[in-house]
Amino acid sequence: MSSIKERAKQLKADIPAVFIALKDRETPFFAKALAALTVGYALSPIDLIPDFIPVLGYLDDLLLLPALVALTVRCIPADVWARSRERSSNIWQDEKPKRWYFALPVLLFWLLIAWLVVKAVWR
Repeated sequence: MSSIKERAKQLKADIPAVFIALKDRETPFFAKALAALTVGYALSPIDLIPDFIPVLGYLDDLLLLPALVALTVRCIPADVWARSRERSSNIWQDEKPKRWYFALPVLLFWLLIAWLVVKAVWR
């Protein structure tokens, strides 16, 4: 059984590999969609559950992100994953994704929730 530090280090290494697999032509559509969600959530400056909410704010980062990465990796074909992990060592220098771009889906989600709450209260 590996330590939490080792798992965190592996997770940090897997996210760039997931990003590379997202752009690979051989990655199936479902895996690409899941990879986009995973990378988007990892890079988004906006969390699904904000960190200022006690316990839940950090719990979503500790549970949701590793679960998304694990599920995404399982959906990516083994040969594509192996290539992606190989290329991921220097991804953030060559192909760094823009953080604001990945924040849009989370921002839209919260705007939808806010709109639904306002609509419900306004009645």
